[in-house]
Amino acid sequence: MGPSSPLSFSVITGQTIMRLIHEDIEGCMAVVRECYLAHDQGRSINPPSFFLRFPDRPNSRIIGLPTHLAKPWEISGIKWIASYPDNVRHGYPRASAVLLLNSHENGYPFACLEASIISAARTAASAALAADHLSHGKRSARSMGIVGTGLIARYIYRFLLGTGWNISAVQLYDLVAEDATKFKTMVCKPDRHDHIMVAPDLASLLKSCDLILFTTTSARPYVDDPQLFAHNPIVLHISLRDLAPQLLLLANNIVDDIDHVMNADTSPHLTEKQVGNRDFVTGTLADMITGRCRLDDSRPTIFSPFGLGVLDLAVGKWVYDRAVAAGEHLSIEGFFCDLQR
Repeated sequence: MGPSSPLSFSVITGQTIMRLIHEDIEGCMAVVRECYLAHDQGRSINPPSFFLRFPDRPNSRIIGLPTHLAKPWEISGIKWIASYPDNVRHGYPRASAVLLLNSHENGYPFACLEASIISAARTAASAALAADHLSHGKRSARSMGIVGTGLIARYIYRFLLGTGWNISAVQLYDLVAEDATKFKTMVCKPDRHDHIMVAPDLASLLKSCDLILFTTTSARPYVDDPQLFAHNPIVLHISLRDLAPQLLLLANNIVDDIDHVMNADTSPHLTEKQVGNRDFVTGTLADMITGRCRLDDSRPTIFSPFGLGVLDLAVGKWVYDRAVAAGEHLSIEGFFCDLQR
């Protein structure tokens, strides 16, 4: 489904987006899977993200992710996402975002969507899809450890449960202990687990969990002891900068896009700079989906996704189509005017 008229423009609110996504988590994951395969087949354009940084706010940034998807989508767009970690001190999320969708027929933008939810959902769908394939489809964990208990962790946790994962125990760790306790109380589902606890320290969580999720705001690696992964867990390294290169060199390493993840001092990028090659990368998630890649089960497995903008585009278009079909879009009359040449 395309724009409701050739030069129409609509706004889709976060309230509508959140409901549509949580009503159909499996559908959202299917869109992300299809997009990964399209990207793997060369049916996308996903340039490097660009970063706007500020001398007076060195921990903050705004990132632009321009992208294009060929058939069946035939759209372009850009996600403009701000990360201001100090927001957390004021009680609201660090990230805010909008997504613009452009027609490939005439280049006109036809929708603006609140995109922090889209971004969280595509990240969660990517993580859950990876967890499925890295666990060989068994969708179960004896104990899941969550390091960093913010919004992204909440979405990934809900996508895992929403797609049928059986997780016996959950362990939580956050530098702000109150946030871990809040996650336990307000997010975790006691009826889905035998045990939920706030871990006394990070090392004990890492040593005892077979599924580990990192969703922190760390700017540099702080986990550097290979013995912490000696039990060969599956590690969803969503925050990308938590793990020292020596851990990656002893693991299966799955990424979303090899060129994109080797940027901005991610853990894979630091590893590449240390060893001078990319031989430590086992394959991509698309390789896992298509069966082109095999894992060595005697090693830990680490999924490090840089976060492809085409995923935002695909999920955004999926949400847009559903919102328009349900009449839940805000059409902005007269947005384009003075159209005579």
